[in-house]
Amino acid sequence: MEIRPKVLITKIGFDGHDRGSRIVAAGLRDAGMEVIYTPPWQEIATVVKLATEEDVDVIGISSLATDHLIVPKLMEALREAGLADVAVVVGGIVPDEDEQMLLDAGVARVFHPGSTIAEIAGYISEITPGIRARRLTA
Repeated sequence: MEIRPKVLITKIGFDGHDRGSRIVAAGLRDAGMEVIYTPPWQEIATVVKLATEEDVDVIGISSLATDHLIVPKLMEALREAGLADVAVVVGGIVPDEDEQMLLDAGVARVFHPGSTIAEIAGYISEITPGIRARRLTA
């Protein structure tokens, strides 16, 4: 049985540049994933609530204007909500010096400009079975 990943694509903070997130959401949908898309300017608590209600496997955060700097707060909120098994990926403009900070906070992967939909979809498809397996044993 093929596992169909369930992905939440969102933007936290004040960054309103949503073209990239819309393109990624459509591309992942076209790749056979179930995608929940939010408009920009989401609060961390709202993202955590939606991830809980929708039982997502992956949260994709788009950042084009330094909003990636608040992702560690999202990671902490997810852990506090019992959602440590949800993988978080970040895409967009992330300076090299900030990437390690995100990985140290628990982000699974950072996708930089030039990453393809196939690369993103492939990674999500690859990690989803492990996410589901961890949930079954928790």
